[in-house]
Amino acid sequence: MSQPDLSSLARLLAIMAKLRDPDGGCPWDLEQTFSTIAPYTIEEAYEVDDAIARNDMAALKDELGDLLLQVVFHARMAEEAGHFGFGDVAAAISDKMIRRHPHVFGTVVADHPEAVSGNWEAIKAAERAARPAEAGVSEVLAGVTAGLPALSRAVKLQNRAARVGFDWPDKLPVLAKIREELQELEDEIVAGDAEAAREEFGDFLFVVANLARHLKLDPEEALRAANRKFINRFSKMEEIIKSEGKELSETDLNAMDKAWDQAKRSERRRP
Repeated sequence: MSQPDLSSLARLLAIMAKLRDPDGGCPWDLEQTFSTIAPYTIEEAYEVDDAIARNDMAALKDELGDLLLQVVFHARMAEEAGHFGFGDVAAAISDKMIRRHPHVFGTVVADHPEAVSGNWEAIKAAERAARPAEAGVSEVLAGVTAGLPALSRAVKLQNRAARVGFDWPDKLPVLAKIREELQELEDEIVAGDAEAAREEFGDFLFVVANLARHLKLDPEEALRAANRKFINRFSKMEEIIKSEGKELSETDLNAMDKAWDQAKRSERRRP
């Protein structure tokens, strides 16, 4: 296992500088901007998450490298524009880690994870209070990144509200609210009001995210797991149908449902 090597990072920074060099650089890299690169940054973060979910360490090494490249790319563009460089990014996160870990780098006592989390959130709140206020946004909810996946952002907003007491006491009222929102969605679907149905569907998902929070679940991870389950079952269903000499396009829904149930039963038989 290799030890940290600053020359490797220097090499990566030099490669990016060359790619962005107007004299002999890469035409594709040269035409990129923060906005055009941002989707790739998000995609790479999800690929890191996927490698972790698959426990694929070789893939994780590669995906972490791809994610690091995104940081280097953004920092290089910022440096070219005279804003900041990679060194400034590294210094800023180092300062932040020291500031947010006073129990390690200072004299604060925090000998269990809950105390650490409490200190972290208090320090973050102080940092937010020192920033200019967001127009029209409650100080309690300010700073929850708009670019987060919607379910994750919903949970973060709800957590912020819960800190000041705006929360249901337990899971049962959340379940009742889900039933209420589902009924309102059904009413709008029956009424044929597409715009109102869209709004009610959003309300329904927001409360579902709140239930995940009360269950101490990550709704994004729960949905990713459901996606993986669907892929596995659909693939097994297709395998079953093909074993009968048919193609999915030649199979009616009833036959597919039977194969789907058989795929589910095969999961239960696994050791």
